Amino acid sequence: MSDLSPIVLFVYNRPDHTRQTIDALAANFLANESELFIYSDAPKNQEAVEGVQAVRSLIKNVQGFKSITIIERDKNWGLANSIIDGVTSIVNKYGKVIVMEDDIVTSSFFLQFMNKALNYYEAEKRVWHISGWNCLDNVDGLEDVFFWRTMDCWGWATWNDRWQYFEKDVNKLIHEFKKKDIYKFNMNNSENIWWQVLANKAGKINTWAVFWYATIFKNKGLCLNPTISFVKNIGLDGTGINCVSTPMYLNKHLSEKDINFNSIIVKENDDAFKRIVLHYRKYKKNIFIRIINKANNLIKSKIKK
Repeated sequence: MSDLSPIVLFVYNRPDHTRQTIDALAANFLANESELFIYSDAPKNQEAVEGVQAVRSLIKNVQGFKSITIIERDKNWGLANSIIDGVTSIVNKYGKVIVMEDDIVTSSFFLQFMNKALNYYEAEKRVWHISGWNCLDNVDGLEDVFFWRTMDCWGWATWNDRWQYFEKDVNKLIHEFKKKDIYKFNMNNSENIWWQVLANKAGKINTWAVFWYATIFKNKGLCLNPTISFVKNIGLDGTGINCVSTPMYLNKHLSEKDINFNSIIVKENDDAFKRIVLHYRKYKKNIFIRIINKANNLIKSKIKK
């Protein structure tokens, strides 16, 4: 496949996760034809020094790619700032980019899927984002890929003429979004994504992904997702930033399939969207029931005492 996109990988202080991520990526069919850029953030505190040093030692020995460029930050940027800066730098130079973090394990067809989608939809300006991940466990009857409104960032790609509109202005965003916008933004209130905007406003978190989603949403863009995921997140073990372990995000198996985009209609897939909404509501209900049961058991145990 000609005209391959560069890959940008952001790493920090988790050598075991990073090793699995790189090993899986290097096993992809197009890895040896792809340029890899690795951004290594500096330690935030003394506790992170050992992990950062171990990761930097690891990435200096990476092989299996056409070229490898390592950018070692000399101060701690934080994940959000590092991603915004790194993605902007690479996508402006190459016109497109595939973005990875240090806890994303890919199937061997991931790079093929991402590059094929980037080339196929480059001129289709309604498409803003390509995702390698999907949460659905019920995929019967769905086509290989689908479009919808929501952005997933566990292995993703975009083009510079879309990314140029990225804006992280929390005050402006809160002012612009009305109740009906927030309802749709929250996948018809099946998930509370808007809280991330409010948490950024309050200074409780510092993230980037929700603002990229908001940028796409405001511009009525579409996101392409595979029906069966090409990636899995191995960072849902308490080691990641802003990640929570829950079965709703776990993938049983990864796709090892070449995808044909010719029959896909470029509009939000109502069937896939409804299934995702049900998927989120099902797990939210199960989590709520577990919380209630745990609370009841605590009350009963206190009464017995």
